[in-house]
Amino acid sequence: MNAFKPTVTLTEQVARHIENLIVFGQLDSGERIYEASMARQMEVSNGSIREGLLLLEKRHLVNNVPRKGAFVTTLDNYFVRSLYETLELYLTHTGRKLARQWQPEDLRRLEGLYQKMEDCFKKNDLTAFLDLGVEYTQASLAYADNYFILAAIDDLWPSARRCAFVAFKYGGKRVLEDNLAHMRESISAIRDRDEHRLASVLHRYAVQQCQQVCDAASTT
Repeated sequence: MNAFKPTVTLTEQVARHIENLIVFGQLDSGERIYEASMARQMEVSNGSIREGLLLLEKRHLVNNVPRKGAFVTTLDNYFVRSLYETLELYLTHTGRKLARQWQPEDLRRLEGLYQKMEDCFKKNDLTAFLDLGVEYTQASLAYADNYFILAAIDDLWPSARRCAFVAFKYGGKRVLEDNLAHMRESISAIRDRDEHRLASVLHRYAVQQCQQVCDAASTT
């Protein structure tokens, strides 16, 4: 008997496609998303587009305005600062647990992901670097043990990917180097079970990338 394998719903497929258009800058900050046009491009119904946009509103990528339509969330200083302040709170809380409770396989996974990111840096593979960065952060949540934090972070990931791409796109290799340096420091702090040093690394990273994103957004 074959094991049951749930499929990704059409709504989720639509949402992921539009999400990537936003994350990678093919739909600009504040741009209107026309349901009919998007439905023709994707060869789906207007209703499927509408459902996908509702899902993306929950993920903070879209604002659905009554009688006006759907618009890409504006990437302004307020939005960016709010995102990084919130991520820092959640990741510091879970990072402290990880520093206290990690097992050898956890550290091996983080170090393996870091090595893959270094390889992507050398190859100048920005998209893979970005995806691995998200995977690295998700791996660090192994000890979150908090339903509400995990649910909230799931909805913040798309905006985090979007902001990271903006920073990387306009900051070039310097931003990638900064990310790798913070990861090295965080792994070192986790290895030493030094939760206070880890919290300090996460704070500096959040402040630095927040500023990088704001600087980049102001030039567009």
